[in-house]
Amino acid sequence: MDRSDIVDSDVEFADRMLSLGLARVSEAAAIAAYQQIGRGDQKHADQVAVDAMRTQLNMLDIKGVVVIGEGERDEAPMLYIGEEVGTGAGPEVDIALDPLEGTTLTAKGQPNALAVIAMGPRGSMLHAPDVYMDKLAVGPGIPRGALDLDQDPADNVRELAKVKGRKPEEITVCILERPRHEELIEKVRTVGASIMLISDGDVAGVIHCAETDKTGIDLYLGSGGAPEGVLAAAALRSMGGWIQGRLMFRKEEERERARKAGIEDFDRKYEIEDMVRNDVIFAATGVTNGSIVRGAQRVGDRLETETILMRSATGSVRRIHYSRRL
Repeated sequence: MDRSDIVDSDVEFADRMLSLGLARVSEAAAIAAYQQIGRGDQKHADQVAVDAMRTQLNMLDIKGVVVIGEGERDEAPMLYIGEEVGTGAGPEVDIALDPLEGTTLTAKGQPNALAVIAMGPRGSMLHAPDVYMDKLAVGPGIPRGALDLDQDPADNVRELAKVKGRKPEEITVCILERPRHEELIEKVRTVGASIMLISDGDVAGVIHCAETDKTGIDLYLGSGGAPEGVLAAAALRSMGGWIQGRLMFRKEEERERARKAGIEDFDRKYEIEDMVRNDVIFAATGVTNGSIVRGAQRVGDRLETETILMRSATGSVRRIHYSRRL
């Protein structure tokens, strides 16, 4: 009998039981990408990570739909938006994923490349189109209203410093290094704040804010991918902190993409609860070394990975060390 025949739409989303399976999914993608570190072929690195993640997802007892994936069906051969994954025997879930966040980082052997995935009950995550999103994110302990996406970046730095009992010069802001951020960088520097520029990987950039004591990052500002914004929001729901975002459109084709995703208000400012509406689980495995998790590495005759695994229902954050024989 086809296992899809026994699907019950009322099956509960057992996040505790599914969390370890989700960790295996991100581990598999990271291990596949590890073989491509420093080899200069970012497309191939991404493809092997996609293949590995898809294979593992299809082993899980879920009736999953990819709501944030590698692109539209005609653009992505696997893990496209709308693709169904899992055995079909289990709860109906939404899946947001980036099999290799930091394809360029991997190809060049640079830090902070991750395999990232989040899962929640059906309808739990914003179906963000593949466009840019302007973002502001902070970690735990910062009250809502102290900062705002619509506020001048320099004022946000001043307010954050006030909340933390510091001087603006003691605040560090993470910003994606792009020409479009030149004005933003200039405004942040007018108040004396430090800036950590990252070349890629803005999911990791946002997560940095939730572990300020480890990363030294207090605030994330700037525009990056909207799908990555939802993935980051899923992590922050467990780690604490919050994020605001607003979609950015450069041409009518992108607005049409948003309409297909069910978005009607193009100027809406999304809060974390708008991006992730229900409890979710989140896993990220290091491909290259970073400040969040260690990268995959060979130790003697074994391959080791580190995964950060989170459940927003309990706020639990686990770090999983995985080792297997080569």
